Amino acid sequence: MTIVRSLVLFVLAAVFEIGGAWLVWQGWREHRGAAWIAAGILALAAYGFAATFQPDAHFGRILAAYGGVFVAGSLLWGVVMDGFRPDRWDLAGAAICLVGVAVIMYAPRG
Repeated sequence: MTIVRSLVLFVLAAVFEIGGAWLVWQGWREHRGAAWIAAGILALAAYGFAATFQPDAHFGRILAAYGGVFVAGSLLWGVVMDGFRPDRWDLAGAAICLVGVAVIMYAPRG
């Protein structure tokens, strides 16, 4: 159950961070306005809190592992929200990152 909770928190953090950055991007680069930017800032703040609920107590481990989730999640966000088409190298890189997440977070420790 701890691994499931951790995975859910990683997904939640990714939605907040990637979504927040996307909202700021849309507000500024796509000229959608201050409300989009403000929503992005709030989402980014929520991301900052999401990581604190991870069951592991080590900040460095959690943020390092989250980096892999961010890579894969960013590609997926681009597919869903912007019509981005990742190539095989994008997918291979994301898979490598997710294997890194599994090793960093869920390897047995003694």
